[in-house]
Amino acid sequence: MNLLTIEKMTKSYTDRILFNNVTFGINEGDKIGVIGVNGTGKSTLLKIISGLEEPDSGTVTKGNNIKITYLAQNPIFDEKLTILQNVLEGVVNDTEHWNMEGEAKSMLNKLGIMDYDGTVAILSGGQKKRVALVRALLHPADILVLDEPTNHLDNEMAEWLEDYLNRYRGALIMVTHDRYFLDKVTNKIIEIDKGNIYSYIANYSKFLEMKAEREEMELATERKKQSLYRMDLEWMMRGARARSTKQKAHIQRFEELRDRDKIVETANVELNSLSSRLGKKTIEIHDISKSYGDTVLFKDFTYIFLKDDRIGIVGKNGCGKSTLLKIINGIVEPDAGEIEIGQTVKIGYFSQENEYMDESLKVIDYIREVAEYIQTSDGSASAAQMLERFLFTGAMQYSYISKLSGGEKRRLYLLRILMDAPNILILDEPTNDLDIQTLSILEDYLDSFNGIVITVSHDRYFLDRVVERIFAFEGNGTIKQYEGGFTDYKLAHDRIQSQEEPYSTKENREKPANGKVKETKLKFSYQEKREYETIDDDISKLEEKIEQIEEEILASASNYSKLNELMAKKEELEQELEGKMDRWVYLNDLAEQIENEKSQ
Repeated sequence: MNLLTIEKMTKSYTDRILFNNVTFGINEGDKIGVIGVNGTGKSTLLKIISGLEEPDSGTVTKGNNIKITYLAQNPIFDEKLTILQNVLEGVVNDTEHWNMEGEAKSMLNKLGIMDYDGTVAILSGGQKKRVALVRALLHPADILVLDEPTNHLDNEMAEWLEDYLNRYRGALIMVTHDRYFLDKVTNKIIEIDKGNIYSYIANYSKFLEMKAEREEMELATERKKQSLYRMDLEWMMRGARARSTKQKAHIQRFEELRDRDKIVETANVELNSLSSRLGKKTIEIHDISKSYGDTVLFKDFTYIFLKDDRIGIVGKNGCGKSTLLKIINGIVEPDAGEIEIGQTVKIGYFSQENEYMDESLKVIDYIREVAEYIQTSDGSASAAQMLERFLFTGAMQYSYISKLSGGEKRRLYLLRILMDAPNILILDEPTNDLDIQTLSILEDYLDSFNGIVITVSHDRYFLDRVVERIFAFEGNGTIKQYEGGFTDYKLAHDRIQSQEEPYSTKENREKPANGKVKETKLKFSYQEKREYETIDDDISKLEEKIEQIEEEILASASNYSKLNELMAKKEELEQELEGKMDRWVYLNDLAEQIENEKSQ
């Protein structure tokens, strides 16, 4: 059954066309994820569906008695009311109020809000978003509209919301950057691209395949049109005249081909590794502790960062993750212990909230304040060229920051930090408000970043993709280290938790009906699987490099200085190759054991 239909809708914002004559509908059972680059109109679409904004033209039709509940990106509350009163606002029936109050308190507990009678005014932005989420979920609706529901949720909360929405009986349409969340919850993806809307009956993983197929077909069609246009242009230049009906049709086809909206390959945010040289001494943390009142965030924490560390920091909201980043960055002082910073260290700090932006500045001037030119792996790049790579086209570069969407401001803020060429990146919730396309390219950039990455994130996909070690806040001031990405950490953490449970509980869960105890299956961790798939190529490349160095050594026998440099380089590569070979043996032995276990 159709719940809501949008037909031939057009909508513009300032001089930007968000939607150009688009049509789509929401049906019963739809669980829709909305995808698009920041500034393409994702939030505007949700507001139009919710009746908060009107299209410039076209119609929005919803069925009789269809109820829509909307979670805004930046929710508004009546600050005169308590948290619970805000959540239950609009409930007038006493019996219904009594029943919903218990459910409201349970949901607030799940999302870390315990003081139901406190005032909304004292809540942080993240806490307000969670209260607004409870308010949206609590009121039954035929269509639930959620704008960034996973922002400010820790991993445990995100998993609870996944489960809740999978059981939700109404239709759902949401904007979120959380790719694991999209995979597990959605059955339909809507992509907004250049004023058009494309629908895919798929979750996020399948959508990526279907989008690639669509773009390839469009580009193939465009190539045919280009070829036809060239032939028609040659015909026209020979002096074609409309002397017959056939020639008139030919000229009309030429004009249509000439004036068509041309398909171009999607522009991506392209980031080259911009960093300063990092010396031997990086950041050394020695026995630091931090408390606020009676709450101990962490105590006696020690760690020495290695040159290529990729650290992810996880834990419940309010446990001290951002405080740790601020201490590392020198913004907050520890209660005890010390931090030593190497002389060559240059930190780029991407905070949860954008630094102050003078919104009267033009986009390009905001970047030029940091640098007019920057050295990249491809040579020198100007501020304008870097903005192009961040999808700020020529016209946008000379528009004022005040005209940008929230996500575009985050993207601009990220570029400003990278333009300063840091060698240590500290990222506090970098996935909040960045679109998936920008996140994907940021992840690729971090692969080649020649420095240290330290990130706090609740985005499980981002952590799996980027980090190689997890610092987990586990309560009572304890920070524990786990090797691998988020999935590896979760498996190891759950395994430890199960070992610590009382015997009867563990036995009940692990012992199946036939009385046999389940054995833990041997398998690759997430990082090991990635490494196993690429290690043969890595070894081949190292062997090729050593061969090239040996040839250069023979050619440089008379140049003593060059010879020493090449010999040192060869020794370094040989040590790296030896390490890779040892790793290759381990991974192949593990793969063989896994295969043997499967065949038994």
